[in-house]
Amino acid sequence: MGVTVLFLGPLRDLAGVPQVEYAAPLDWDGLLAAVPPAVAEQLRESRVHVACDGKLLSDKADLAAQDGEEVALLPPVSGG
Repeated sequence: MGVTVLFLGPLRDLAGVPQVEYAAPLDWDGLLAAVPPAVAEQLRESRVHVACDGKLLSDKADLAAQDGEEVALLPPVSGG
């Protein structure tokens, strides 16, 4: 199995794919090392958020995704 990482919005364009699966467990440093460099750069920005298994993380560095879990990378939202 593994951890499914979803790239949403413009992060999908940077990644070139809508989702990818990485080996579990997956922590913050592992995520930054696994994703393409352009995505990792955006993830370091405070305006980009991370959710693990449907729960928004208040601190991205707390990421500790386990086998079968889903991590969503959430770009800033704009609109009216």
